[in-house]
Amino acid sequence: MVWADADTDGIPDGAELLSSSDRENFRRWFTHLAEMQFYGLSEAWNPTQRDCAGLVRFAWREALRRHDRTWFQAMGTVDGGYEAVAPDVKAYDLEHGPLGEKLFRTDFGAFTEGDLTTRFSDFADARTLKNYNAVFVSRERRQARPGDLLFYHQPWVQKFPYHVMIFLGEARHASEGADDWVVYHTGASPQDKGEVKKVRLSVLEQHPDKRWRPLANNQNFLGFYRLKILD
Repeated sequence: MVWADADTDGIPDGAELLSSSDRENFRRWFTHLAEMQFYGLSEAWNPTQRDCAGLVRFAWREALRRHDRTWFQAMGTVDGGYEAVAPDVKAYDLEHGPLGEKLFRTDFGAFTEGDLTTRFSDFADARTLKNYNAVFVSRERRQARPGDLLFYHQPWVQKFPYHVMIFLGEARHASEGADDWVVYHTGASPQDKGEVKKVRLSVLEQHPDKRWRPLANNQNFLGFYRLKILD
């Protein structure tokens, strides 16, 4: 059962969150952790991995941990503070899960046990997250759920043409009654460490640079995607 892949999506069934409660609890932790980076970067987030995909990887890993006192201490302090926003995922935790730290699939194909050493990694850039670890949902916001990912593609950017954001829906802090918040890291460069931003989709839809507008008629916006472990 653990190593079966009933839906042939490349992720073993034992790593997918099959119960609705586990999926919901993961979403709450995942979005909370991502949102909190806007208010202050966690000491547990490796500075060398702070970019758009790194925010997804960090929130994903930490959402699967056991959220005990030791974990809260390791996360550090930040305005607003980390909260126990949901029960822990019951199916497994990061330390004892079937994939360990190697959560991210790196190639196409249905899962076989041999993939554990050849097609899974503890690292995934935005392209890898999109192609092998998420499924397309829609280019329309009304189909998105909290924890879904937004992907953009700028083909003329040679090194990192893909960009990813995390859909929060209703933000936990300062939501202003809106349910269209996203959070993302702007990306790092040798000259700029980048930063985490939290913004409403309605604001991005008016972005002065049209390539960043999350609209169906923007060819650079690839749409909303859902993590395979939630699908």
